[in-house]
Amino acid sequence: MTDTENPQVENQNDNILLNSELNDERSAKTVVEQNAESVGVSTPTENAPAILLEEVDVYQKKILILPKVSFTIKKGEFVYLVGKTGAGKSSILKVLLAELPVKNGRVECAGYDLRTIKTRNIPYLRRKMGVIFQDYQLLVDKTVKENLLAALKATGWKEKKTMENRIEEVLKLVHLETKDFKYPYQLSGGEQQRVCIARALLNQPEVILADEPTGNLDPISAEEIFQLLHDINRTQGTTVLMSSHNFTMIDKFASRTICIEDGKLLDTML
Repeated sequence: MTDTENPQVENQNDNILLNSELNDERSAKTVVEQNAESVGVSTPTENAPAILLEEVDVYQKKILILPKVSFTIKKGEFVYLVGKTGAGKSSILKVLLAELPVKNGRVECAGYDLRTIKTRNIPYLRRKMGVIFQDYQLLVDKTVKENLLAALKATGWKEKKTMENRIEEVLKLVHLETKDFKYPYQLSGGEQQRVCIARALLNQPEVILADEPTGNLDPISAEEIFQLLHDINRTQGTTVLMSSHNFTMIDKFASRTICIEDGKLLDTML
């Protein structure tokens, strides 16, 4: 990730898809509902926020980098998280992914209380979230389709036709349906990032966390990625929290912005 080291590829797989019990029965109860007592959270209500942080001290390697962080993101919102390199943007995303512990305060994401979540249930949290990194983390020896197929298999999908249908759906969403046979090295940087967005969408996530997704892209490709993420937010209703330094695109695709400055959060919603 941008401020600190990226998660391992194993964690990446956990962010993609629900367990196999849900693959053929989308109307079934969510994992949270089925296991609420064991996870230590209550079933989320319709009006519950997608993300909530309340008086949270954010640490990195035992060093307090952001004190008393508080903000709420409603379901379906698109929010930018901005600030200088090292300000703590990636650390906040890691808190939401349960990679950094919550030592005090209150943190909830996608229906989970991250103060009480058990280690064995963290993969279920991450399967309700899509994560997009600055460096694409694609398998270079596999085609676009094979990359997505590997992600599906890693998280429990088994029916070949079901997997192929889902891959076709997400590739259409990112406008890459004619390039499923290509390898990452045959794609532009913008196209590779579209594959990553497709991978993040496989599980129909409630929340997308995007950490500097256009940091390695040219201005035209960056604009296309901004447009795509806003389109997904609008058409799919997916909550998006995106860290970025690209203020030109933030101005063009205006939305609520949380700025980290001198250890404090400045929120345009307030």
